[in-house]
Amino acid sequence: MPDCVSDRIPAFPLIVNDPYFSIWMPGDTLTSGDTVHWTGQRKPLRGHLVIDGKTWRFLGRSGKPEMKTVSIHVAPTATESVLEADGVRLRIRFRSPALPSDPDLLSAPVAFTDIELQSTDGKEHHVVLNYSFSTAICYDGSVQPPVTFDRYASDGLDFAWAGQSQQKVLCHSGDSITIDWGYLYIAAPAGMWEYGCSESAIILSREFGVSAGCARGYWMQGYDDIASINYFGTFCRAWYMRNGQTLPGMMAGIASRYEELNRECDELDRSVIAQAQKTGGDDYALIASASWRHTFAAHKLIATPSGKMALLSKENDSNGCIGTVDVSYPSIPLFLRFCPELVNALCRPVLEFASMPVWQFDFAPHDVGRYPHATGQVYACRKKCKNGDVYPPYYRYPADCGIYDDRDQMPVEECGNMLIMMETAVTFGADDELIGQYMPLIEKWVCYLDRYGDDPGEQLCTDDFAGHLSRNINLSAKAITGIACVSRIMKRAGRGEEAAKWGKRAREMAENWLKRAGGENGTALTFDGTGWSMKYNLIWDRVLDLGLLPEEFYRDETTSYLAKMNRYGLPLDSRADYTKSDWTVWAASLSPDKDTFCRLIAPLAKYLRETEPRVPFSDWYDTKTGRYMEFIARSVQGGVYMPMLTGRN
Repeated sequence: MPDCVSDRIPAFPLIVNDPYFSIWMPGDTLTSGDTVHWTGQRKPLRGHLVIDGKTWRFLGRSGKPEMKTVSIHVAPTATESVLEADGVRLRIRFRSPALPSDPDLLSAPVAFTDIELQSTDGKEHHVVLNYSFSTAICYDGSVQPPVTFDRYASDGLDFAWAGQSQQKVLCHSGDSITIDWGYLYIAAPAGMWEYGCSESAIILSREFGVSAGCARGYWMQGYDDIASINYFGTFCRAWYMRNGQTLPGMMAGIASRYEELNRECDELDRSVIAQAQKTGGDDYALIASASWRHTFAAHKLIATPSGKMALLSKENDSNGCIGTVDVSYPSIPLFLRFCPELVNALCRPVLEFASMPVWQFDFAPHDVGRYPHATGQVYACRKKCKNGDVYPPYYRYPADCGIYDDRDQMPVEECGNMLIMMETAVTFGADDELIGQYMPLIEKWVCYLDRYGDDPGEQLCTDDFAGHLSRNINLSAKAITGIACVSRIMKRAGRGEEAAKWGKRAREMAENWLKRAGGENGTALTFDGTGWSMKYNLIWDRVLDLGLLPEEFYRDETTSYLAKMNRYGLPLDSRADYTKSDWTVWAASLSPDKDTFCRLIAPLAKYLRETEPRVPFSDWYDTKTGRYMEFIARSVQGGVYMPMLTGRN
């Protein structure tokens, strides 16, 4: 570790807006190496200060000496570092204005960077700041294609842009690949910076006279992806563009609100961190800060052809699926707490696809395609396309086409997920439009849970990396909470008889579950008494006050977890030493007392501070070694906000 004040996490988010516009520093300081996309592809941002004729490096890798890092901190919307060299202090802050109250701003792939320079030795210094953006941001892979570039002035801003000479919009699909179309834009107030453009980089430069007072400047970086998502045959743009807005126009609007937006982001950062510290101390504040931009940036918020919001997740470093239900489900605590309408936006694409003829099953689908093509489920599809290729438009296929394999579906899992998501969205303040529109699906899916959820047969659950499991106790818990949520849905819809029916059924199942779930120390993994597992799916009993299980059960269950902990946390279950960060926090949130909660999440914070692999916060890692298994920069980290739904703060 460097000799500095640090909020050490495996990789620091710098420009982090969506699955493609996502640049990180994989190290302890801004000078640890080259910046990368979350996939690990190099997307170099480089910064140098020339102080009285001597060149120092403050960002990225080069042959120049590095400035001393005094501090580096991560907050929900910003990463800030202070560096010093030759009597000059530089403060640089990378901010993604991810304000949940402003969907236009939230959906715009725009981030801004601001700097302050100050003398630390009482002397005046001549300083030149140089900052470069590699055009590698505009293409996938290491071989640079022909690139075009230009600059112009408009709306009080100086713009520079770069992009491939040939544009093949939405030309690929898959995982571990970066965008291969669109244009990088850099903008700043007119005259603030000198611009240089080439096929390889856009460069900003400015001279400063640095003394005891602060010299300041800022710039914005944005990405025009032209079209964001193929949404069931329509190429859809980001939400902010729905009324004809353009990226340069959005950047001009942001510039006009620059001071105001900084104040709003600072206020949000202070509020979220204060809530997190009250909930779980510094450990939880670090976990929450590391997850905010990370979560939003694993999604793309678009306007559908009918003008509705759709929030599409990408299964980063998983399989590249888009709109995956069991990836959306763990992410929702962040949205429920701060922007519940986005949970409806997560559900909308799934409900639309589930209403199409090709989806003839009586359970919910797993996904709606492979990013960035939302054109029909690809998980459990009999035809496999290699990474990079685009799947056929399955949404157009007829019923009885036989394209899907029943065995690799997740029926109980996805039915429970969708029903819980639809109910909790409305409970926390979202519109109930989807419930009225898709009531037939709700009725179909709750009947599936009624039929199979009490003691599931051999099925996959969201932890599909662990394989099929028969008689999964935790999966049964999801079915029970899903049915209880339908009781609430029916009551809200004025269908009292059905509300009573499903409420009674959920309570009966819960009583039966409690009798059969016991193991040697806490609950078992399966209903035959084998092993043990986290029971994270029960969290909604506490959040929604469903009254399914007694308080003493949760106290005993979470206490039993403490004896099973390793250095970096509680394993997912008795089959392996790996765990999931989202489920860890959900399981900890079951605890009625703060001490047990804090003891269960402390190893997760320790993992963030000590893990050797420098990848964006992985949600699947080994609790003994602290090494990640797979899964980088995934949306599920929104799940770490679950404690903020339980009344702990």
